[in-house]
Amino acid sequence: MSSVQIDSFLNFLRFEKRSSPHTILAYQNDLESLAAFLVVECALDKPEEATHLYIRSWIVKMMEDGIGPRSVNRKITAVRSFFKYLMRQGLVKINPLLRIQGPKSPSRLPVFVEEDKMEQLLTKVDFGEGYEAIMKKLIVELFYGTGMRLSELIHLKTNDVDFYQSSLKVLGKRNKERVIPIGKILQSQLSQFIELRKNAKAGKFDSYLFVHENGKKLSEMFVYSLINFYLGLVTTLDKKSPHVLRHTFATHMLNHGADLNAIKEILGHANLSATQIYTHNTIEKLKDIHRQAHPKA
Repeated sequence: MSSVQIDSFLNFLRFEKRSSPHTILAYQNDLESLAAFLVVECALDKPEEATHLYIRSWIVKMMEDGIGPRSVNRKITAVRSFFKYLMRQGLVKINPLLRIQGPKSPSRLPVFVEEDKMEQLLTKVDFGEGYEAIMKKLIVELFYGTGMRLSELIHLKTNDVDFYQSSLKVLGKRNKERVIPIGKILQSQLSQFIELRKNAKAGKFDSYLFVHENGKKLSEMFVYSLINFYLGLVTTLDKKSPHVLRHTFATHMLNHGADLNAIKEILGHANLSATQIYTHNTIEKLKDIHRQAHPKA
């Protein structure tokens, strides 16, 4: 597995598949890890020499090093895509990944914040005054009110807000656009913020909806840190991230009777199975209600 082949594959992801920078970096690290293993442990430097036995040895080595099943499976996915690419290019004749199965991952329910805790955060917590404070609260409201991803929020433009249709246009994974409905309260908050933004220095600098008052674009770390801080005021969850608010949005929608397919479309999931994980949280809630209310429970 030469660096030339890896670079060629990464360019394929970048320019033809239009994969995100995060995906490309992760795939690069995974492929370089396998390449190093094949050279050092197996004395191989050509991909056509890598049989399924060598790939299995790599997987065993990762498990012995304490890498969890989810991470191992993600690395296998990267290598599987790489060898499919090599097959299409005619660089290998046999795909060793056809005989590889990843380790089973333990099922984990999505982590979410309870409704009363979100109510407390949005009505009781003092975010302060001024442009930055109002922006921070709106970011929390937007994550909880739409279920959008961190990258989607950061790249929102002011013209992505459609007040006539009461919706937002976001650019999701694989550069797929989707439209997310917004309620009257969130629509009013967005309208007020955009007016505030026009009057602040921020409105003169950038087309992005969320920028600092000096016009600088928000970083992912900034948004992650602010969500972590404000969720920490109302919950003791270990995970306090924008993705937790995405889970919270979906779980609360489902608890209030939203159609699973509608949630799938709002979240931008490629298939329904990705959305069905939230039904487990709802079932657990029903079990709790049953245990508390039924005389024979």
